[in-house]
Amino acid sequence: TQHNTSISISTLTKIYSVGMYANETLKESMAERSSDSSAELLQSSTPPATFLLKMNFKVGSQKMANAIAESVGTRTSTATTATTTTTSQDIDIDIDIDDNNHSSLSQLKSLILGGMNEQPAKKGTEFRFDCTREGIEVAVNGQSQGTIRSPNLAKAFCNVYLDENTVSPTLKSSCLEYCQK
Repeated sequence: TQHNTSISISTLTKIYSVGMYANETLKESMAERSSDSSAELLQSSTPPATFLLKMNFKVGSQKMANAIAESVGTRTSTATTATTTTTSQDIDIDIDIDDNNHSSLSQLKSLILGGMNEQPAKKGTEFRFDCTREGIEVAVNGQSQGTIRSPNLAKAFCNVYLDENTVSPTLKSSCLEYCQK
């Protein structure tokens, strides 16, 4: 789900390119702040944000799903419950799960793997992660794989790219630079 008015920042990692899309309100909120204050706001205000990963090289499906889940897993905290909605032949199925690291991350990996049909993520494969205050929707090559209703998981996903230990310092600094213009 893209937001009505959005900002778009992209950067390149060795394995994939990543872009972040967020609403214009975030940019406006950061425009008059110091760099440190903007960095804190960027991290604390997300979600909502959309992250689009586009593969630059072929990577095995398990390796890709595990890498994403591991990055998110180091940033999760506990909560009470989460609900996963998967779409299969236009039928939505809701499954209640505990929002502990293991179950939410297992669902995240499952949605990623389901979108790849257990095939490697080839060059050009796109993963979209729509992070909202309610949870995270996963899409692979434009096809929704489902939604995990877990605010903590969505926040943790955003923090993969926006916290002090970001996996993409270039994306974070580009966001700060763009939003402070």
